[in-house]
Amino acid sequence: MKKNVLIIGAGGVAQVVAHKCAQHNDILGDIAIASRNVAKCEQIITSVQEKNSLKVPGRLTAHALNALDIEATKALIRETDSQIVINVGSAFINMSVLQACIDTGAAYLDTAIHEDPAKICETPPWYNNYEWQRKAICEEKGVTAILGVGFDPGVVNAYAALAVDEYFDSIDSIDIIDVNAGSHGKYFATNFDPEINFREFTGQVWSWQNNKWTSNKMFEVKRTDELPVVGEQTTYMTGHDEVHSLSQNLNVPNVRFWMGFGEHYINIFTVLKNLGLLSEQPVTTAEGLDVVPLKVVKAVLPDPASLAPDYTGKTCIGDIVKGQKAGQEREVFIYNVADHKEAYNEVGSQGISYTAGVPPVAAAILVAKGDWDVAKMANVEELPPQPFLGLLNEMGLPTRIKDENGDRALTF
Repeated sequence: MKKNVLIIGAGGVAQVVAHKCAQHNDILGDIAIASRNVAKCEQIITSVQEKNSLKVPGRLTAHALNALDIEATKALIRETDSQIVINVGSAFINMSVLQACIDTGAAYLDTAIHEDPAKICETPPWYNNYEWQRKAICEEKGVTAILGVGFDPGVVNAYAALAVDEYFDSIDSIDIIDVNAGSHGKYFATNFDPEINFREFTGQVWSWQNNKWTSNKMFEVKRTDELPVVGEQTTYMTGHDEVHSLSQNLNVPNVRFWMGFGEHYINIFTVLKNLGLLSEQPVTTAEGLDVVPLKVVKAVLPDPASLAPDYTGKTCIGDIVKGQKAGQEREVFIYNVADHKEAYNEVGSQGISYTAGVPPVAAAILVAKGDWDVAKMANVEELPPQPFLGLLNEMGLPTRIKDENGDRALTF
């Protein structure tokens, strides 16, 4: 049984991860939090203590770490005797942290595909460009590495696997819908790291259609759906992590991702992009300063973690799956609804951070107990979804299904 967790990152998602690890420290053991900014780690520990999140008495420690430094990360894994590493730092550090885990034998979990700071929208599938190149060494060394185990990617991958296992004989399409119907009260802000957020939307939109990669422009293709709780919502086809693994791991000809955007967001995004302010390439100012426009925009926008106290409303994220069962056409929507205010009251973070932060802790528990300690690299859809979704039901992210039999909670 694996024990002791190292959390890398100190943003809003890391705060959720820390609280949830604390709530299950009878299984997960000691908790270490590491970031370049050790003060942020200490603030998270204070939050955990103030909310009395620790289930049993245990250690919480804060550490300064440059996670791009593989040797320093290995040293910290050994110093803290961590057997599970939950990487919720920037997607730029994935490969470095993964390598540190391979070298030390610690289990590795993350919530997004690795990104190269100098590149945007690489040729799909992105996993094949980075993480999947380490598959063989993970299996050779018996290292468990679970990729993309946030909500999307992550839980939506488990929803897809559940649909394959239990609700269909064959599937024609999986459409992942992500809607945030909440309000943070700011003129403009992103719900997670602005740099990563904008990078998702400045290149081509890649989707898997008719068993091949299809490219569109951002905001070119949209749809409108009547969704549970949040009502009628318009979403836009967007490239996203889970499309890359689901397209390769499931025998489904159409996999697409759709995200909700308001007109206000689209207008500001369009102006920033057209002005060149979302570029990742350095420019030189008249004063001779070298700056990256995207990093400047990130610096002037609100810290996503600061949005939590005033956030209201709900999210709705799930999979619309169409296919055949027993010779009949059918459609199901497997989904979750989360509440921003409830998330803040429990762990001090907004709902987007909550939906991203709870799942890797559920996965860590399954690794600790052996259920998902697979001694190889895997994406979530390659693992049994039932124990994962069952834990999420207990941890604050319950699964529901809407089909020809109505709308109801699922139990596992």
